[in-house]
Amino acid sequence: MAALDGLPPLRDVIQRHGLDARKALGQNFLLDLNLTQKVARTAGSLEGVTVFEVGPGPGGLTRAILALGAKKVIAVERDSRCLPALSEIAEHYPGRLEVIEGDALKTDFEALATEGPVKIIANLPYNVGTLLLVNWILPKQWPPFWDSLTLMFQKEVGERVVATEDDDHYGRLGVLCGWRTNARMAFDIPPQAFTPPPKVTSTVVHLTPNENPIPCSVADLEKVTHAAFGQRRKMLRQSLKPLGGEALLNKADIDPQRRAETLSVAEFVRLANCL
Repeated sequence: MAALDGLPPLRDVIQRHGLDARKALGQNFLLDLNLTQKVARTAGSLEGVTVFEVGPGPGGLTRAILALGAKKVIAVERDSRCLPALSEIAEHYPGRLEVIEGDALKTDFEALATEGPVKIIANLPYNVGTLLLVNWILPKQWPPFWDSLTLMFQKEVGERVVATEDDDHYGRLGVLCGWRTNARMAFDIPPQAFTPPPKVTSTVVHLTPNENPIPCSVADLEKVTHAAFGQRRKMLRQSLKPLGGEALLNKADIDPQRRAETLSVAEFVRLANCL
């Protein structure tokens, strides 16, 4: 893709700016520009789209998103060392890249979404990826401000995002994502594609909003899933004791002897609505 956008290879950019990936920031740089394009393409057409990116690092994925026609990219980066490399990309694409130095967990993305449609595409830092996803899928207003999420996680996290009942990976995250989104795993990325190589395989997950999730209080659903999966080996009559135990389960018409991993998303929502 270096030939496509006329910018130097990422390895040269990293060397020139002295950008070693830092474990404390959850950084693993994806240098294969064919792979960054594949990630960006998973989000579908980017023509006329504003894209939010978190943790762009030296800008490999940023370049792919811009080369594929995004109207604008708003990138949030907390590592000030990466800003000079990102400013070179901004100069190459005048008016199309805005870089915000800051913590993504403290960023009000919805307030920044002044021009739609909006898609979020990111190679998320491993240490904050799940938290960011939960923030994006649990806003008070639904449908959300974004049209889709195309996110890179450790494969184990990706499996939890798309898991359904009776799956070993099924838990609180699978229930929340299954309630509000349609989620699928797109493809895996091996450790050797990154610098430095992580110890685990990564995966790209694509999520779109479920336009009409069953009405339910977010707080109540979180309470139920937290209690149920907090003691997942126990029967629900025991794990849900603090919330009403058998009385709650009987009200929701759910067998008290079942375990959390056997309940569908709809059954969890029914439980939450019976609280």
